[in-house]
Order: sequence, then structure tokens, then C-alpha cells
Amino acid sequence: QLQLVESGGGLVQPGGSLRLSCTGHGVTLNYYDIAWFRQAPGKEREGVSCTKISSEFTAYADSVKGRFTVSRDSAKNTVFLQMNSLKPEDTAIYHCGAGGECGANINSADMNYWGKGTVVSVSS
Repeated sequence: QLQLVESGGGLVQPGGSLRLSCTGHGVTLNYYDIAWFRQAPGKEREGVSCTKISSEFTAYADSVKGRFTVSRDSAKNTVFLQMNSLKPEDTAIYHCGAGGECGANINSADMNYWGKGTVVSVSS
């Protein structure tokens, strides 16, 4: 069964950095499009990024572009979301998704499997 497990979240001060991990179990992640979404309390889920395996292109939300970077470590079957220059508005639960395809925009990713998420809190 395909299972995704996120890790790396925590409490960080504004301007700090975190690296989130999405590790696949029962699936080889380098064969799939990978999406990152986040959801803050009381708000709808929003797309953060989506990486198309066919083109190796990653689309990012305007709000994180230039600050967040997606990468893969195939040997560890893990996708990373490097988050720099973090802002309080980045506070959310971050989920990775796979088993589907990226859409025309990051909010249109159609993924069949999502991890339970890891909490990112940015505050002073």
C-alpha cells in the first residue's frame, strides 16, 4: 500500500529555515508527480508546489517562490521541501501527495494519496 510520511516540522522564528521530508513506503516516489499542500487553521488547503516527473519542473505558489525549493533523494525514497526565510503566514500543516498528476496550477494537483502532515509554526 502506498503510504507517505512527512517529517521535519517544528517551531521556528521568522526568517529561519526548515526542511520537510516526505518519505514513501510501498512505492518508489521518483516515478510520481509530487505535490506539497498546506492548511492553516480555519483556512482551505492551498497548493505550495507540484513537481512533474515527466519534465522535472516544479511549480511554486507565488507566496513561496524564491523561498521554498523541492528536491529528491532517490536513494532514500524521499522528497524534500526546503523552506527558507520563513514568515508567520507560512504557519500550517504541510502535506505531501502522490499517486496522481500535477494540474495546470498547483491547486489543481490530483493526488490519490496524502500523508498525515507535519506542523510548521513560525513565530517569535
